[in-house]
Amino acid sequence: MKKLIAFTLAMVCLVSTAFAGGNDDKPTGKVTVKLGIYPEDTLAGEIAQHQKWIAEFNAKYPDNTILPAQYRYATDTFVPMAEAGQTPTIFETWYTEPQKLINGRFVKDITTEVKALGWDKKMNPSILELLSQNDKIYGIPRDAYALGLMLNVELFRAAGLVDGNGVPKYPKTWDELAVAAQTIKQKTGSAGFCLLARDNAGGWHFTNIAWGFGARFTVQRNGKWIAQVNTPEAVAAMNYVKDLKWKYDVLTADPTSEDWSSGFQAIGTGKAAMYIAAQDAVNQPTMASGLPVRDLALAPMPSGPKGQFSLMGGTPYMFAANATSAEVQAALRYLEIMGKAPVVTPESIAGLEADAQMRRNEGVPVIPTFPAWTDAAFLKAQQNAIDKYRNVDMRLYNDYYAMVSKPSNLKTEEYDAQDLYAELTKVLQAVVTDRNADVKALLDAAQVNFQRILDNL
Repeated sequence: MKKLIAFTLAMVCLVSTAFAGGNDDKPTGKVTVKLGIYPEDTLAGEIAQHQKWIAEFNAKYPDNTILPAQYRYATDTFVPMAEAGQTPTIFETWYTEPQKLINGRFVKDITTEVKALGWDKKMNPSILELLSQNDKIYGIPRDAYALGLMLNVELFRAAGLVDGNGVPKYPKTWDELAVAAQTIKQKTGSAGFCLLARDNAGGWHFTNIAWGFGARFTVQRNGKWIAQVNTPEAVAAMNYVKDLKWKYDVLTADPTSEDWSSGFQAIGTGKAAMYIAAQDAVNQPTMASGLPVRDLALAPMPSGPKGQFSLMGGTPYMFAANATSAEVQAALRYLEIMGKAPVVTPESIAGLEADAQMRRNEGVPVIPTFPAWTDAAFLKAQQNAIDKYRNVDMRLYNDYYAMVSKPSNLKTEEYDAQDLYAELTKVLQAVVTDRNADVKALLDAAQVNFQRILDNL
């Protein structure tokens, strides 16, 4: 399911075949698309852009209706919604989820619709595999990401941790991060690092730290998945996190209240100087939390004693199991207008440029993507739009992109990742609330729990 080493290689060495454009066939009949990818209410600029796209779509396909139905995927809400037949026509999820959703028959087979457009030949083969089962296609990629270290440049500047050009002297190792975080807190009063310990995102981030210490949380032997949650390497990584709290005292006041969203708020408002994040979420500390684009940077993930590793993942578009073929076709056409489909047409180019322009107007860094499509003509059009509306000094990002361009630095999520993250988060919550927490004993308990889950899959 996760044969994504080839995926990373293909992202670096992109396929060079060009694509002339989209299919001119139009979805016919009265169709309503429930648009689960509509922006949240707080993202006014993105809403305005979607309203323009909807108007353009309605003009081109007058028999079709786009109905905003914003939905943020969550494991605890999706299944009840799907079982009730209330899933939006199109929605976003994570690359850990497609095979589960396919197995549960919660998503639609869109093979016919995708192949009619020729998009199956434009998709990275490894992503195609991830979104397929038994030669049937169930989704298409929105994008991909690779985690790095997001920085509040203003706090680095106030702490004297910038070079002559104002570029942050970011930590190259996890040990250096602890020292830099301590300096920032002493000189500015802000937390040096925002650690998540509220929900599964805590375990998600922690795996990046632990990989640098040599941890590997799951292995397959004789067709069976074996948990490795309590190895010496995992213990060392968790003890490092414990030290960030109790030895260095560089975390925000209560990591157990920090989640994906609050971490970005911490960076954006100056509550913290460093946070694990990716290039696909630079709108969060800037547009959503008010940080000027000049004061945001993205650095490589720090190295541990056993290497430097970044989690690579991404977001696919999937479709409700009860969606009709006409509804799927209409949703795919909407993606073309957005510039999210692997076609180069006047409409898709306009969509790419509108997205880049919106980002610049809304104070969001206009930076390169981490692409999931391989069509050379589409990727060139995408880069042209970025170059046209660029609004940042790329010296704040170049080292990050250099790091993620090396396949050896990238890892995909471990098997049964969400259950793993839940167990790791329980341990994180314990070590940041109890100075005397026994890390080994906590990870021993997590090992038992996670192995039991694996055995029952």
